[in-house]
Amino acid sequence: METVLNVKGPGLEDCNKDLEHANKELEAHTRVVAHDVVTETELNKIRLVRDFVETHDPSSKEKDDLIIRRFLRARDLDVEKASAMFLKYSKWRHSFVPNGSISLSQVPNEIADDKVFIQGHDKIGRPIFVVFGGKHFQKKDGLEEFKRFVVYILDKLCASMAHGQEKFVGIAELKGWGYTNSDVRGYISALSILQDYYPERLGKLFILHAPYIFMKVWKMVYPFIDNKTRNKIVFVENKKVKSTLIEEIDENQLPQIYGGKLQLIAIQDS
Repeated sequence: METVLNVKGPGLEDCNKDLEHANKELEAHTRVVAHDVVTETELNKIRLVRDFVETHDPSSKEKDDLIIRRFLRARDLDVEKASAMFLKYSKWRHSFVPNGSISLSQVPNEIADDKVFIQGHDKIGRPIFVVFGGKHFQKKDGLEEFKRFVVYILDKLCASMAHGQEKFVGIAELKGWGYTNSDVRGYISALSILQDYYPERLGKLFILHAPYIFMKVWKMVYPFIDNKTRNKIVFVENKKVKSTLIEEIDENQLPQIYGGKLQLIAIQDS
């Protein structure tokens, strides 16, 4: 359940109301000078979020404005909800990744599956990862390690982004996927981590060669996917894999297995 901050007195709620009319005018005067810019509306709300979260978590001062903007966008620029989401993320990060990063020694079984690769960029510079669903298996007492592996992947992707880039692209290859790969708890946990703690990071996810039996599991997972994430997921027809991918990824950046020129590079070697 999402936590909503209860601010009494002249706090965030009042600030939101004060900004409501002014923001409409500010948006009209904001010039787009790059692929994506911080609007005047966002700048004002970033300041409000920053003032609030830094009061409750001084370590938030280390975070840049783009991080805060991602939480704002994930909550449709609602300052109160974005602040709650950010504080939840900060608390989780300190607890789950106390050393700042996940080491290979913390995910040995997941790495051994050899199922995630990172290489190349799409046409707008977003890094690409490929995951082979048929190589993922639910392991006894392995959910916590899998969660750490998800964080390891996401942190690797974020670290590989060029300056100014905030999103990545995923390719989920499901050829050979079967019921032994149907780790519903793991899938839902991965979605929760992505949506709650890495908002506005996913640019697009292509799902390839999804077998009929996968769709039964998909129906169980689907309710846990928020609308913003759903709009970024594309199921690709088997006969249109290369033609679909090539629309977004140049051939010299596309993995060889899809008709491109790049070899797959294991995530731990990227």
